[in-house]
Amino acid sequence: MIALRAAPATLPRGRRIYAIGDIHGSIAQLRDLHGQIAADLRVRPVASALLIHLGDYVDKGGDSRAVLDHLIETDPVPGIDTLNLTGNHEETMLAALDGDGAAAADWLWGGGRATLDAWGVSADTPREDWPQHFAPQHLRFLRRLHLFHQEGGYLFVHAGIRPGIALEDQSREDLLRIRHDFLGSERDHGIVVVHGHTAGFQPVVRDNRICLDTAAWSGGPLTCGVFEGATLGFLQA
Repeated sequence: MIALRAAPATLPRGRRIYAIGDIHGSIAQLRDLHGQIAADLRVRPVASALLIHLGDYVDKGGDSRAVLDHLIETDPVPGIDTLNLTGNHEETMLAALDGDGAAAADWLWGGGRATLDAWGVSADTPREDWPQHFAPQHLRFLRRLHLFHQEGGYLFVHAGIRPGIALEDQSREDLLRIRHDFLGSERDHGIVVVHGHTAGFQPVVRDNRICLDTAAWSGGPLTCGVFEGATLGFLQA
């Protein structure tokens, strides 16, 4: 059973959200975690549930292609809706494949070599030839990812928000990449931000934010936050 604790925000009665942090090619852990979610739903049925992935499916880890195939070709947790958010790694990858030279350099430096390898592409392959190695369904998946999801007292987003700025005025850059100004803020944002992007080896719970990136690609667990009513719990693989 999940150990539940008081949460810093609430969801409407009868609603449960499972939110998974940065995956980065960790396919075995992702499958395990999806299995745990399915088991939790069998033991603790709920009127309405949603599965959210917080972005960064690719790079760093060794099985980025398998992660995308799993999310595209299967119903990750049968019987509930799934919402896939985008991360900065997806944005950088797409920019690199679209011919942005600076993005290509950033992508290789930030873990893109592992992604190219997962698709059988040598990093020495000319950049203009990279796109032809990626199947259309993989690129469609990456281009159709959502930027954020707001529900109840929570905002689910990859990196965070710029403190003091209304949600509708937040920049895409901040939503996907912000760190210090957001992480160090004790400000009441009016919502609790559930995010990934900044890795630690255990989830972080603050009054104004919850971080679910636990470095699955480098020896840490893959973490799922379980949000229901005024409670919060975690599953890990």
